Amino acid sequence: MRPGALQHEAPVTIEIPVVPLRDVARWAVFVAALLFVLLYLVGVEEGATSIVSSRYLHEFLHDGRHLLAFPCH
Repeated sequence: MRPGALQHEAPVTIEIPVVPLRDVARWAVFVAALLFVLLYLVGVEEGATSIVSSRYLHEFLHDGRHLLAFPCH
């Protein structure tokens, strides 16, 4: 082969790991529960249904509530 000529190498095969559905389902349930808790805290946590008795959580999440179009007044 002459100097400076391109060499062609065999393509490298990449093995894609197979993730069992049971492992994916566990994470999906965890993430869904976390999102529901976050949705409750941002959207519903005020007034008669309040878990936290003070207004600090409501005031902390107030702008996020308006950003997500939840009524709060």
